[in-house]
Amino acid sequence: MSSIVCNSGPLIALGGIDQLGLLRSLFGTVSIPAEVAAECQAGGVSKIGLKAFRAASWLQVVDLGTSPDPLLTSLLDLGESRAIELALRHPPAVLLMDEARGRRVARDVYGLQVVGTGRVLVEAKRAGLVASVKPLIEAIRNNGYWLSDRIVAEIFQQAGE
Repeated sequence: MSSIVCNSGPLIALGGIDQLGLLRSLFGTVSIPAEVAAECQAGGVSKIGLKAFRAASWLQVVDLGTSPDPLLTSLLDLGESRAIELALRHPPAVLLMDEARGRRVARDVYGLQVVGTGRVLVEAKRAGLVASVKPLIEAIRNNGYWLSDRIVAEIFQQAGE
């Protein structure tokens, strides 16, 4: 894949099950807007994941240095808006985001390639980094991170589980 820009959702999901390192193993450096870093630091990432988040030198925090795009912030929260803006500044960046509305805006309005946490787990299995996706998805959901039954079924199918 190209460079990766990440929103807080996948960091929260993977941090909550102590699997942030999968991002580094798969992608090397992962760029996040300063607003996403602040959201994660303020408690978005679980206590287990927060320690790993703070130690993740491979996460490149980027201060965009401009005011957020008012169109984006009228449609999405600040972190999602800024993640899209960051991906647009670094084509052909892939945007890692789970929130459905943000994914639609990024893909349909801005033409970005968007993947989610499930895709990360499927790729991790294909790379031999995890033995099975199912227990990881179940752990993510048990932590209160919402993934629809339809998406989960699709993830399991892609993972061959």
